[in-house]
Amino acid sequence: MNLFDLSGKTAIVTGAARGLGRDMAIGLAEAGADLALITNSSDAGETKSSIEKLGREAIAIKADLGDETQLANVVQQVKEHFGKIDILVNNAGIIRRTPAADHAMEDWNEVINLNLNSVFFLCQLVGREMIKVGSGKIINIASMLSFQGGITVPGYTASKHGVAGITKALANEWASKGIQVNAIAPGYMVTDNTAQIREDEERSRQILERIPANRWGFPEDLKGPVIFLASSASDYMNGHILCVDGGWMAR
Repeated sequence: MNLFDLSGKTAIVTGAARGLGRDMAIGLAEAGADLALITNSSDAGETKSSIEKLGREAIAIKADLGDETQLANVVQQVKEHFGKIDILVNNAGIIRRTPAADHAMEDWNEVINLNLNSVFFLCQLVGREMIKVGSGKIINIASMLSFQGGITVPGYTASKHGVAGITKALANEWASKGIQVNAIAPGYMVTDNTAQIREDEERSRQILERIPANRWGFPEDLKGPVIFLASSASDYMNGHILCVDGGWMAR
């Protein structure tokens, strides 16, 4: 038996149009899963096409993940199309970089609503379906800032600490029901969210000096970890925050 085989599984990936979400969705498809690609505004057509070229099925759904009603509609659409939900990857997120003394309430609320509130409510909606069948894999995307404070990103840091907490809380309740809830904490990755600090030569140098791997991570570096947490290879992992950071947290 191939412990990493996802054939016959259906996965939801949020924020799947680009970056980490795109590569994780493609990785799951490479392992055999069919995909529901959820995006806020961006077109997931490229991701969908890449998955279909692998011989897997993919549907793209646009939704405002900050709207609980739309979250319920997303889950209903996926159930109607595929008949089940085996895997949920909560990846969608935003960041606002402003010193704490100047951090606008609007920015704080926007970040917390998407990065934290939508994660819990989508876990809740999908979790109810998984409880009915007694199995499922939920993978939340945490961050190095689930452990650290960061600089000029108070809302993002608070949200990612919350994601780690939700992951552990849900694992405590659902592990006995056959559902594994874990998280991936990516290190400093080459994505749109890090463009501003990568363009800052001094800040980028400081970051690289701390990473033992001596490079920024790439979205494809998350393919293996997400397949592992989505597959039966991780059936006895519950409430774990898996750092994929080039060694950042070990430094």
